[in-house]
Amino acid sequence: MLALAACGGRAPERGGTTTVHSTTVATAGSGSSAAAGSASPRSLPEIGCPAPSCAFHAGAAAYFTCLAGGAGACFHFGGPCAPADGCMYDPHDRSYKQCGKAVEGTCAQWGAPCTPASKCMFDPDDGLHHHCDEPASGSCRRYGALCAP
Repeated sequence: MLALAACGGRAPERGGTTTVHSTTVATAGSGSSAAAGSASPRSLPEIGCPAPSCAFHAGAAAYFTCLAGGAGACFHFGGPCAPADGCMYDPHDRSYKQCGKAVEGTCAQWGAPCTPASKCMFDPDDGLHHHCDEPASGSCRRYGALCAP
């Protein structure tokens, strides 16, 4: 939660640098000849804030905000959500469909088959998310590498 508060709810752009100053303090008996209070500027790369996503949780059969994840799984879930593109996984027929009405992370009104914009799809066989190398009418014919949900 501290990281989210520090990030202000949005992810800054990556790749910049931040200049910080360090202070060297001589201590008695340290043998250091550095002057107390001397400062030298250093540049550190900005790491940026994580960008939460909306991921399918197989155990709950619903979508939740993924606060931390990778390697095909979400490790820390937040509140219920719906994917921005409206393409949701239907666990009853094991396929992706457009959701006309999302309620608390589930779909109350299913539509036509779809493929998520990211092509990162839930594989019910191993319970992980993989990039779909060959999408086919709401399902995936060939899964590829693991992807962050």
